[in-house]
Amino acid sequence: MIRNQPLDLENSISAARSTVCAPGSWRRPETHFLEAVESPWYHCLAQLQDAFTSATVAFWSARRARFGFLPLTTSSVSSPMGLGSDSLPVAVDMFGVRTYLADSMQFGLEYLCRFAPAGAYYVMPSFRGESTDRTHLAQFMHAEAELPGDLDNVLTVVEAYLRYLAQALASTCSATISRITGDLDHLNRLLHDARPFRRLTFDEAADLLGHDPRWIVRHGGWRSLTREGEQELMARCGQFLWVTHYDHLAVPFYQAQDEHGRAVNADLLFGPGEVVGAGQRHTNRDQVLAALRLHQVDSEAYDWYVRMKETVPLETAGFGLGVERFFMWLLRHDDIRDMQLLPRENGKAINP
Repeated sequence: MIRNQPLDLENSISAARSTVCAPGSWRRPETHFLEAVESPWYHCLAQLQDAFTSATVAFWSARRARFGFLPLTTSSVSSPMGLGSDSLPVAVDMFGVRTYLADSMQFGLEYLCRFAPAGAYYVMPSFRGESTDRTHLAQFMHAEAELPGDLDNVLTVVEAYLRYLAQALASTCSATISRITGDLDHLNRLLHDARPFRRLTFDEAADLLGHDPRWIVRHGGWRSLTREGEQELMARCGQFLWVTHYDHLAVPFYQAQDEHGRAVNADLLFGPGEVVGAGQRHTNRDQVLAALRLHQVDSEAYDWYVRMKETVPLETAGFGLGVERFFMWLLRHDDIRDMQLLPRENGKAINP
């Protein structure tokens, strides 16, 4: 077990004198790979990626969760076109069969929970159809887990996971982090405050923001937070803030509903904004079918999911953490496009 010890290590202080900056070589995809191999920034990033993965495996292994091998292709995207969809699926033709690159394998993790009493996890790429920008990648790494139990349980586990990651990375990569950030104060703040993260319901967040259209957008039957709204909430309430119980039509169909018709979900805001998305799933067949109808999603591709809920009902909740967004917080950086060793953009052929 990693102990929460002070992180003011001697090598961090000396390393901070030699600041490492991102070269922005992703703007030059034809030469990026040559620039990156000589860039201190990307050598630091490679070390952090390895340390992140090792810490993730150690955390879940200690909890007896199982890693699952899941395919990158699916006919059941977790953000289908329909109400509540916040991303575009990436369709591909495989030998005459239309399929999709996985936007998330949350459904696969739900399936794996039927084999794993303590839950299942993975770190895998996710594919989205949107363009890249300063906080969003079209292809990014996703650390996801699905656990037996309810939303409260999974939020508690997420908080433990983040503190474990922070301590592990500080213990193994303190000099590397300090060369980029200058100090480890943000890690110390997370590790030395053991209180649960603050929670606001979406309704409370909307009231706090005065329903200002710069920050809260109405889409007919549901509302969403803008990125500027996320930043405003963090400015007022601090980082590591859970926003819970969104309008049900604002989230994908698979999120459970509470007695007030709100989604049983939560987004964790820190660093660039939303870094973790979490939710509790429907338990049985009838709940899933009703949600598919409500969200106007064709149920054909989810027939297997409905049958799984009918045959092996199980209460689970899960989350996905965007690894590159986590690194933005870790390195106090403002452009996610500097977080890929090999950049990828939709519509561009980039080698290697």
